[in-house]
Amino acid sequence: MVKNEFEEGIVNINDYISPSYIDTKNPKYIEIDGLYYSSIICVDYNRENKNLILKNIIDNNFNINVSIFYEKQDSYKIIRELTNSIGNVGVDIKEKNFNSDEVDIAAFTYNDAKYIRKEIQVNNEELYFFYIYLIIYNEDIKELENNLNIIEGIAQSSGIQTKRGFFRQEQLYKNTLPFFINSKDVKLVSKRNALTSGLLGTYPFFSSSIFDKNGIFLGKNLKNNSLIFINKYDNKKYKNSNISVFGISGSGKSFFAKTMILRNRYIGIEQYVIDPEREYNILCENLDGLLLKIGPTSNTFINIFDIREDSIEDDEKGFLLNKLNKLLGFFYLIFGNIDEEEKSIVEDAIIKCYKKKGINFEDESLYNKEKNFKTTYDMPIMEDLYNSFGESKKNEKFKKKLLPFIKGSLKFFNNYTNVELNNKLIVADIYDLGEENLKYGMYIFTDLFWDKIKKDRKKKKSIYLDEIWRLIGVTSNKEVAGFIYKIFKTIRKYGGSAIAITQDISDLFSLENGNYGKSIINNSSIKMFFALEEENIKILSEYTNISNIEKIEIKNLKKGECLAFFEDNHVLLNNVVDDFEKRIMEKE
Repeated sequence: MVKNEFEEGIVNINDYISPSYIDTKNPKYIEIDGLYYSSIICVDYNRENKNLILKNIIDNNFNINVSIFYEKQDSYKIIRELTNSIGNVGVDIKEKNFNSDEVDIAAFTYNDAKYIRKEIQVNNEELYFFYIYLIIYNEDIKELENNLNIIEGIAQSSGIQTKRGFFRQEQLYKNTLPFFINSKDVKLVSKRNALTSGLLGTYPFFSSSIFDKNGIFLGKNLKNNSLIFINKYDNKKYKNSNISVFGISGSGKSFFAKTMILRNRYIGIEQYVIDPEREYNILCENLDGLLLKIGPTSNTFINIFDIREDSIEDDEKGFLLNKLNKLLGFFYLIFGNIDEEEKSIVEDAIIKCYKKKGINFEDESLYNKEKNFKTTYDMPIMEDLYNSFGESKKNEKFKKKLLPFIKGSLKFFNNYTNVELNNKLIVADIYDLGEENLKYGMYIFTDLFWDKIKKDRKKKKSIYLDEIWRLIGVTSNKEVAGFIYKIFKTIRKYGGSAIAITQDISDLFSLENGNYGKSIINNSSIKMFFALEEENIKILSEYTNISNIEKIEIKNLKKGECLAFFEDNHVLLNNVVDDFEKRIMEKE
């Protein structure tokens, strides 16, 4: 007990928080425990300013402390002084007591005084004196001087005149400490007046980046290191919840997508990923997701002819009609360009397939005797369509195109669905399909996931379409591209979000003069531009409001960095992940 009392008598709280070393000998800065502090005094401002004058200063990655003092003045006293000033200046102007160089200044003073008096008397404004001080600090003196010059330049461009606090560094440093000290030595230099409404321009508390309530962490603002959190489902802030991600190979766009998947998994968002490059398998396995592989060596099968109960909403009708439109898009991928007559032949063959299974345009035909919705084994498969074309010579071209899907290298498409889709994270691995056949797998899983997304509007969900150009580019067709466009346009009403990811920008705009690619971009409130080549930047600039400066920034981005558009807010972002997340997303 005696020992504790003795120690308490020697060391108190001031000893813990006080610096061990202070040097105030240099008039340009003050040194405290190895850090150099230098001050800037804001001495004048534009007469009229509609912007936040400190925003451009604070919205930079500098070590800076800002101190602002406001002193409310006595309105009665101010009105009296203004009235006297107005009378005196008015008389001097009439009697021409000023020389020609002073007349304009006197007129400004006269009009300003009348305006302030009116605002106080009529609009209940208050008059304040305010003082703004900036303290910049750094471990290196040269870096400190460089930062001071930059901040002075930013202040000048914002309409703020400044002075260095030479020989007053100690007083100004104290002014920025939480002691409510405003030293008399600098008050007269920095004092300026403003009405209540004018003080809004000095407001220092604003988000220098994007910080959405209930959002996920995307990364850091490259300019000021502030954290960026996005809640894409916030319909008050974003017109839709869709995201378009662009970038060359190796720029970090897929890694960014993995980051979103991982962090959305934390908060229970349902997510469906179409993976043509086998980039999401490890992430899926580590997050206990469901990995679906479709290909020659896979035991996973999805029947394109499945009509699912979730494919239309409770208040809608037309199961077969809805499915027919989707199937036509898929088979156009196989058959290529066909005319109207051929289209009717294909449509008739599909309808016959279902008719043989007892399914027609009456929704009741989709239910069995026990009133349960029919399963995949009650549906047609590829072979049924092949047989529906019959022996007519007109249909030989269709049968030849279907033959690989029945007896050849793609016969795994000729099977009934054998997987249960009961996981909140499902990744469709279609890598084994090969370059020429990826579009078939992408379409089948897009159709499957779209039905899952429509199931429950109250649940939040996302679908990731990697290499989306395959579905809306020149290798696709209008029906398929129209289906993808429909997803982007309507997914929000189902509580969903569509994420388009691509590196082939020119292919994205290769179908129908780029109309579908343009529609995807226009229906994405959030756009992420990773490093791109100049040609791709030029193409994107035709469809987005990228400035000339931003074009240069995109071209010089490093891996993991991007220019992010959140509606009208444009931010340079660095995708930040910790070691724990990296281990989940990738092999060591």
